[in-house]
Amino acid sequence: MTNSGGGGASAFAHDPRRSFDEQTIFWAPEVLAAVVPVKVASAADRSSAPQPLLDLAAGQMRRAADGWHAVLRIGAVDHRVWSKDPPVLGASYAAELPFDGDFGARAYAARRLWRAMNGRAPGPAFHQLSKQRRERLSAAIRALDARSAGGSYRVIAEALFGKKRIPDRAWKTHDLRNRTIRLVQGGLALMRGGYRKLLRSGRRDE
Repeated sequence: MTNSGGGGASAFAHDPRRSFDEQTIFWAPEVLAAVVPVKVASAADRSSAPQPLLDLAAGQMRRAADGWHAVLRIGAVDHRVWSKDPPVLGASYAAELPFDGDFGARAYAARRLWRAMNGRAPGPAFHQLSKQRRERLSAAIRALDARSAGGSYRVIAEALFGKKRIPDRAWKTHDLRNRTIRLVQGGLALMRGGYRKLLRSGRRDE
C-alpha cells in the first residue's frame, strides 16, 4: 500500500476505489511487526527441524523492491511472511527473528504460523483493539470525513451523538462540541500516519 502521509508503508499500490476489505493489503515488516521474515533453511536447519512453507496457492503473494511478501490463509486466519529472496516451492523454511524492539511480536507471530502449519490452533493475535477503541477510531474517521466534506462541528456532532443531545444554546461551550473537535483531530492524526501506531499497540508484555 502506498501511503501519501509521509513514507510508504509498503511497496504496493492499492485501488482507492475499493475498500480495504475488498483487497489484500500488504505491509512491510518494519511497519507491521506481525510479518514473519523467512528464508530457505540451511542444511543444518533442515537436519534439525524441516519445515516446508505452505503451498503459496493458500494465499496471495506480491513482489516488491525489498523482496517477496505473502499473506497465507490457514483456516480462518491470515499469516503474513516476507522473504528477501524469491520463493522456492517445496523448500524448507526458517524464520529470521532479529533481536530488535519487535522481537516479541515477530516471535509470537512465527509461533502462530508454526502452529497453524502443523494443524494446531494458532491462538489469539498478539494484540487486539478493544471494542471501545474500535468504536472511537470509527467515530474519528467519520468525523474527519464529514469535516473534510465541509460539515460543521454541530452537524457532525448531531450525526455522531444524535440531534436530541445537542443543545439549542450554549453549543460553543458544550462538552459534545469539544468531543467532536477531538475526534476530528484524532482522525486527522490517523490520516497523517498515526494509524501505524495501531499496528504496534497493546503488546502482551506491557
